[in-house]
This record gives sequence, C-alpha cells and structure tokens, in this order.
Amino acid sequence: MSTTLNNQAKSDVGPGMRFTGAAANYLDERTSASTAMKTLGRKIFPDHWSFMLGEVALYSFIVILISGTFLTFFFDPSMTEVEYEGSYLPLKGIEMSVAYHTSLDLSFDIRGGLLMRQVHHWAALLFVASIGLHMLRVFFTGAFRKPRELNWIIGFVLFILAMAEGFTGYSLPDDLLSGNGLRIIDGMIKAFPVIGVWMSYLFFGDEFPGVDVIPRLYVLHIMLLPAILIATLAIHMVLLVVNKHTQFAGPGRTNDNVVGSPVLPVFAAKAGGFFFLVFGTIMLIASMFTINPIWNYGPYDPSPVSAGTQPDWYIGFADGALRLVPPGWEFVLLGHTWSMNILTPTIVLGLFIVLVALYPFFEAWVTGDKREHHIADRPRNAPTRTAIGAAGVTFYAVLWAAASSDLIATHFKLTIEGVITSLQVLFFLAPVLAFVITKRTCLALQRKDREIALHGYESGRIVRLPGGEYIEVHEQLEDSERWRLLDYNDYKPLTVRPNDQGRITVGTRIRSGFSRWFFEDRVMPVGQKELDEAKH
Repeated sequence: MSTTLNNQAKSDVGPGMRFTGAAANYLDERTSASTAMKTLGRKIFPDHWSFMLGEVALYSFIVILISGTFLTFFFDPSMTEVEYEGSYLPLKGIEMSVAYHTSLDLSFDIRGGLLMRQVHHWAALLFVASIGLHMLRVFFTGAFRKPRELNWIIGFVLFILAMAEGFTGYSLPDDLLSGNGLRIIDGMIKAFPVIGVWMSYLFFGDEFPGVDVIPRLYVLHIMLLPAILIATLAIHMVLLVVNKHTQFAGPGRTNDNVVGSPVLPVFAAKAGGFFFLVFGTIMLIASMFTINPIWNYGPYDPSPVSAGTQPDWYIGFADGALRLVPPGWEFVLLGHTWSMNILTPTIVLGLFIVLVALYPFFEAWVTGDKREHHIADRPRNAPTRTAIGAAGVTFYAVLWAAASSDLIATHFKLTIEGVITSLQVLFFLAPVLAFVITKRTCLALQRKDREIALHGYESGRIVRLPGGEYIEVHEQLEDSERWRLLDYNDYKPLTVRPNDQGRITVGTRIRSGFSRWFFEDRVMPVGQKELDEAKH
C-alpha cells in the first residue's frame, strides 16, 4: 500500500519540479550548500534597534551598486574637449569635457538618469553615515574587544574605502565644484617635499588639471575600490558569523547564549522587508531633494573659484583642518619649500586615523583584560572610554565646522577672522571639555543606577507613618530591570609588579600610569550584600 502511494506521489510531481530537485541535489553534492545554509540559518541575531545600523550600511551599498551600474551604461570618462549640444540651453555651445557632457546628458536627456544620479549620491551619503554610526555604536558599547579587534580594523578600513569611493565619484562629472576639490588634493600632494611633484604627475598624468585624471578616477571608482570594498565586506561578514554577535545584558543572555532571532526564516524575512524600506526611503529622498546640481556650476576652469562651496560632509574634516592652520608656516630648507601649513594637518589627521584604528589594542593593554566579551557595555559603565569617544567626536565636529567657516561668517554676519580664531581655540579646548563633561555625566548616571537598584524608583507618593513621619514610597524594580543596572564588571587599575628579574621597567610604569588614569574615578557596582541589606 505504501509503495503504491509513493509511486502515486512521484507521478504527481511535474517534470519541472523533478528537474529542479535534481539540479539542487547536483549542486549540493558538489558544494555542500545545504550544510552551509543550515549553519547560517542557526545564526542568532539580537533584536535591538542599534544593531540595524550595519544593515543600513549593507543595503545602501547594494543600492549604490544597482544605481551605479545604470550610470556606467551612459557615462564616458573622457577629458576630450567637445561643444555642448544637449537640451540644457544655458550651456548650449560651451566647450567642455566629454565627461561633463555625458553627466549633463544623464541629467536632462536620458530617461531616469537624473533620478539614478541622485539615488547614487544619496545612497553613498547614507552608506558612509551608517558605517560611521555603526562604528560609534561598536565603540561606545565595547563591542570591539576580544575576539573582535580584527573586525574593528576591517570595519575602519571599510569606512576609509567608503570615503575614497565617495571622493572619486564626486570628482567624475568634471564640473567646476569637483575640479576645485581635485585642485585641493593636488595642492596637498605637492606639499610633500621631493616626492610631491612626482606623485602629482603620476596621479594626474601631466601638469594639473592633467589629461588622464578623470579616466583614472573612473577606474578606481568602478573597479579597484569596489572590488576591495566587496572583499573586505565579505571578510567582515564572515568574522561576524565566526565570532558570534554581541548583545546587551539581560536575563538568559550570557557570553555563550545569544538571545534573538535565527537567520532562517525570521531574521531573513525581517531583513528583506528592511532592505525595501531603506531602498524606498532613498528613492523618495532622491525624487524630492536635488543634490549636486552640476548644471549650475559649469565645466571646470582653473581660473574661477565658486564661493561658498563645500565638500561632502564626510570629507569636510580634512578641508577644515587646512583652514585652521595659521598663516606663515612655510620655510625653505635644503633647496625645498616645506609647506607646514599643509603637512601639519595631513600628519595630524593621519595620526588621528591610526589612533582610532588601534584603540582596541590600547584598551586591552591598559586594562590587562584578555577574556572574550560577547555582552555589550552600557556606555555609562565605561566612563573613560565613553569620554574618549565624545572627545574624538567633538574633535571631528570642530574640523567639520571649520570647513564651513565662510558660510558661518556670512550667514551669522560675523568676520571670517573671528570665526577662524574661535574654531582654533575650540580645536584644543572643546575635546577636553567634552571628555570631562562626559566622564562626570557617566559617573553621575552610575550613582543614580546604584540608588535605583537599591531603593527603586521614586513614585511621588507620600505616606505618613504611625509615628507621624512622612516618607516617599519607592516602586521596586523587576528582576530584569535590576539585571540591566547591575550586570557589568568593575575593573581596577593594574598594580606595578616586578618582572622575572625583579625589576620594574619603564614600560610597566607607563602602563600602570595609563591604567590609573583609565580607572581612577569609578563607581563600584551594587553587591549582593548591599541588595540584601536594602531589602531589609
């Protein structure tokens, strides 16, 4: 009877289904795809909203690839001079490069071209912004600690690659605005003694503006940088699966147990819907808000400079650093002009980038912590780290504001000298103030958490005791809320210990000094003894 039913079931399956099943079996036997899907399908992702920032970066990058593919069908990166014969009348008959001509054609003469240009640009801005916010979330929650130090560096490389992609794409239309940006880069390259001029010739192909710079930027933008970025992103995702996902503290959440949704089918369904939300939002913004109207600037000409022009926000910090350098920082030495007004900001920004990339190793060295961490910290429970992050963000913000110093002066009717001087003072003072204020705030919040964990929330209800005393009734916490307030480790400064030869080295003293500075102000978490006393 069962044999008859099996034969009947096989006969009910059409040839298309049989072919699909055979093809799936063929591939699975040679690739073990089913095993990989089972492994990936069991991967658990936490449901906290902050973990979606990385998804936004991934989905906006997909939008960049889709819109960029459309643009490559019509864009020609040639710098050959032609006369404009398109439909935009104000530029009719103007000499321009083929690159600028095809960019105008995309904006006015190719159906959907302007929309795709703006989708590409807005998606690029969202890509860089979401990577930046994602890295801030990782930093402030301590998610970069062992075993994720390598993934932090890879994520930082992704951020640098995203900025490089944005700059190369921004320069491709060969309009006046992008040409001025390239001129700034040319000046920064030539500031390096001896090698600067040769590097400029290599990059531009000739004396600025060169004859090959747009084709070379085009190759970088659509081939080399995307290939590196995709490979780096793939490594980042693999390490994410291998190292497990971090999560915030709570009942049932430990280093070995992640609470959330499995990839298949729950998280995959959510991710698919979220992708279309991100895609739809980008399309809506691109259809309603104009960005980079290259037809207003005209073709690039080295003689005019547009007033009030700004670079994209993510690269503005470099422009701001150049504006904050005082005049007169040039001198001649060994037959070469040393432009310290350009070299100094370049070196400072390079050191800042290196320090951010290596911070996980610095914290591990200071704390002496070699354990694996899969539970994310609340920022207030790591006050020094949070204060360092706030100082870094403030440092970046001051440079960002300096890139708009001319606009600040004209909009608020201030002198440009006064704006620059104020920003020069803030460059040194603001990060220090941000560090102190943030650390004091974190410690105050920790003390407040102690009070709430021991005595509960203030209810605002006043009762009178039989003896005539008035007291306020406190509402006690649930176990899950108390867990969130108390589940963190208290670290102490490292003690100075002699080595195997009985000596205390200079490196040990330096490490101990940094450790004292890192942990000198801390609030001890509530212990079980204190909780028991508070209950009685």
